[in-house]
This record gives sequence, structure tokens and C-alpha cells, in this order.
Amino acid sequence: MKADKSLLSGSTTLLVLALLSRGDKYGYEMIAELDARSDHTFTLKEGTLYPILHGLEREGAVKSYTRETPAGRVRKYYHITKKGLRLLEEQKKEWTVFTEKVNAVLAGAEPAMA
Repeated sequence: MKADKSLLSGSTTLLVLALLSRGDKYGYEMIAELDARSDHTFTLKEGTLYPILHGLEREGAVKSYTRETPAGRVRKYYHITKKGLRLLEEQKKEWTVFTEKVNAVLAGAEPAMA
């Protein structure tokens, strides 16, 4: 089941930082890993991912570097910084509180009247 894009938009930075916390990655690699790890629920487009990465880079949460592949192609990789790891921890805590509160409301929801 595809998630509503409005639900995803508030969590994309958290998801990108989580991916980078497991190691340096280039853009398409992040898109593919997020898609696979979420069982095709979270599908980011390049036009969504790169502005997030550029913003995180401006904030000092990630750094980029280029590396040549064995085939001679140059790829831009992203690396999470200590600042980025702190931001990830903050966002994980916020996410936990948010989901707890949403679940509390849902658990107390009454059935809809017909």
C-alpha cells in the first residue's frame, strides 16, 4: 500500500539521515534502498531527495564528496556528520513522541456513525 505523500513529506529528512547513518551513499543508492527497505512504500524522486540533501549539507548535517567508479563514472556520495547524527537522534525522539500521540488518539477512536 502506498503511503499518502503528505504523510511522507514530514519524515523524509529523518529517513534520509537514517539511511546515511548506516554508511555513505550516492543519491540513486538512497532512493533504491529506501524503496526496498520500506517494501516499496516510500518512493522518493530525485527532485525530492536532492533538495533535502543540499539543505542538510548547508546545515552541516551531511558532507558530499565525489568518487570515480571502476567504470570511470564519477558519483557524488553523501556522508553524515556528527551534527547530522545528533539531528537524527533528535528527529527520532520527535518521531517517537509523535507516533505515540497519534496511536493514543487512534486507540481511543470511536467507530464512525453510519
